[in-house]
Amino acid sequence: MLNGKQKRFLRAEANHLKANVMIGKDGVTETVIDTLDTSLEAHELVKVSVLKSCEQEKNEIVIDLLSNTNAELVQTIGRQIILYRRSKEHKIILP
Repeated sequence: MLNGKQKRFLRAEANHLKANVMIGKDGVTETVIDTLDTSLEAHELVKVSVLKSCEQEKNEIVIDLLSNTNAELVQTIGRQIILYRRSKEHKIILP
């Protein structure tokens, strides 16, 4: 579980990131989950973009992503979702 100071740190780190994963009109699919899982293991901090064509509610998307990847929610802004999950290599050192 992330505390406030750690979330602030991760938000600052994610500020310069581009979206690695995009969710389209089909919503959260197995392909999206697999891509996100791989991306989280490689980078630990991932920005997800929800396209305008997506018919699924953003809250449902967040719940699906968190439950299927065991990641933690850092922030949601508009159509952007920032997720964090510690990898085996511990690339990001949290305060």
